[in-house]
Amino acid sequence: MALQVTPVNRNLQTRVTFMYLEFEDLFVVLGAAAMMNVVGHFVGGEIAGMPMNLVLQYGVPLLVVPVLMAFKYGKPRGYVRDLALWYARPRAYCALSKDREIRSAYLREE
Repeated sequence: MALQVTPVNRNLQTRVTFMYLEFEDLFVVLGAAAMMNVVGHFVGGEIAGMPMNLVLQYGVPLLVVPVLMAFKYGKPRGYVRDLALWYARPRAYCALSKDREIRSAYLREE
């Protein structure tokens, strides 16, 4: 009976990319497309002879891709996710630093 062998990817450190963007970054593009779709329903007018809603729905997400590519150039893996989490989480500051607002003693000595 022959041993059945299946190929296994040996390099687990490779990044999964699509159009030079990580998989998580495509959620940013899809989120921008969804928001511009909603905004496009409420605006009217024209830009260079094209309806404004089409420019917002298709132009903004297409422009987000090169902007993200330029923004992420030289940054480590997961940079956009970590940046968003850093802004979303509450800050934990040092407990040993002096407080700028309290000028007088907190406890009174009697």
